Amino acid sequence: MDWDAFVAGHMDAAHEVVTTLRPLIESSAKEIADRIRSGGKVLVCGNGGSAADAQHFAAELVNRFQRERRPYASLALTTDSSVLTSIANDYDFSQVYSKQVEALGRKGDVLLAISTSGNAANVCRAAEAAKAAEVWTVALCGGTGGALAPLADQVLCVAASSVTARIQEGHGMIIHALCQLIEDRLAE
Repeated sequence: MDWDAFVAGHMDAAHEVVTTLRPLIESSAKEIADRIRSGGKVLVCGNGGSAADAQHFAAELVNRFQRERRPYASLALTTDSSVLTSIANDYDFSQVYSKQVEALGRKGDVLLAISTSGNAANVCRAAEAAKAAEVWTVALCGGTGGALAPLADQVLCVAASSVTARIQEGHGMIIHALCQLIEDRLAE
């Protein structure tokens, strides 16, 4: 392993998050917090490592991040195996999140759609369903943002690397920043 390249890639992604993406992260957190305050909920989806990130974000909102506070309504659409497998079996895997957004998403809610490439068909379809339901959508992606970026109201794209692991590390930082900023704003 080339440790210097590893560190450089990690630092490039981290630098992008704390500089270039900072204003977009702050405005996203404000919008999410305002929607939670108004009774909205946060739906989150992704595949593989992004599914784990979706569950992580939802857990931090429902339980707590840094502050003792009331739970915030959030649901990872990655967790109900009966819903996921019935949709994948009866229709196809590209609809496993969109059908849940159609069922659960309401005007005033938020969808955090996570795809490192921005090209996950099921995540893109979830963003399309969110738009139809007037659910505000944040795309957490990498590279060029792929097909997902133009479907979102706000795009948080880790473009500093094309390496999935570096993009995921950037996403982890963004998720923690969002959690902290949302808690801070709702504590005001």
